[in-house]
Amino acid sequence: MAQGFVEVETPILHAIPGGAVARPFVTHHNALDADLYLRIAPELFLKRLVVGGFEKVFEIGRLFRNEGISPRHNPEFTTIELYWAYADYLDMMVLVEELVAGVADDVLGTHVLQYQGRELDLTPPWRRATMAELVHEHTGTTVHARMARDELAALVASTGAKVEESWGPGKLMAEYYEKTTETELWGPVFVTDFPEEVSPLARRHRDGPGLVERFEPVLAGRELGNAFSELIDPDDQRRRFTEQAALHAAGDDEAMQLDEEYLRAMEYGLPPTAGMGLGIDRLAMLLTDAANIREVIAFPTLRPERPGG
Repeated sequence: MAQGFVEVETPILHAIPGGAVARPFVTHHNALDADLYLRIAPELFLKRLVVGGFEKVFEIGRLFRNEGISPRHNPEFTTIELYWAYADYLDMMVLVEELVAGVADDVLGTHVLQYQGRELDLTPPWRRATMAELVHEHTGTTVHARMARDELAALVASTGAKVEESWGPGKLMAEYYEKTTETELWGPVFVTDFPEEVSPLARRHRDGPGLVERFEPVLAGRELGNAFSELIDPDDQRRRFTEQAALHAAGDDEAMQLDEEYLRAMEYGLPPTAGMGLGIDRLAMLLTDAANIREVIAFPTLRPERPGG
């Protein structure tokens, strides 16, 4: 890349699923007699490279998540994920808006798209707004990551969503945002300042208690990617992994597990770093005016045919 990033490849088979909150596909290695997981994200390996001295790295590749199929979800999909040492999430916002607008200009010759009959102007700079601000704009409700759990649970329940007992205030706040606000955002907008509870790999916010320095770029009512200032404290990371492992043991198939090898790498010293993952299939949807992710994947995953169906 012109900005000095080095393209790398990291493993697709992982001993421990990590780098994102998602349900993995599991397979078995006969020679080792060990279960392995198709990667849900390359994040933890890419950050090990940053520890090893690669200050700007990226990977374009396939990810696999054992989850539902929808107009914007396919179990296997392509992303670009990159890590930038000595930068933070504010720097990453500038890179993302310039990257997306630049791709649009290269492909279509313009920053202004027509998507599903509506104009979408990708010209930088994009709006920056916190999750709490956007929820208030669209619902009139004030929420924050340290609200009483019962109050947030009632708000989520009012949307018709099921509330899990294991969800704390941060998870409930994020769920309320997704159910009421995300799909209403035409954007482009950077949704910032997520609850710590749903961001186990992100650095705590420099100003907001209970929050982290994380953003999602939202365009046409869907998030295009995920980015944050990386957590670099190995003791804090161990605490968060332990919390995630407890959720996993309690039955949350999407929660992370304890990754001792990554923690060992962090102890050598991960410099201040910004990271980002961006969905290439979703970007292709925007550039081609496609309403369904299946339209931009040559061989999407489909439901099996049923006899006589």
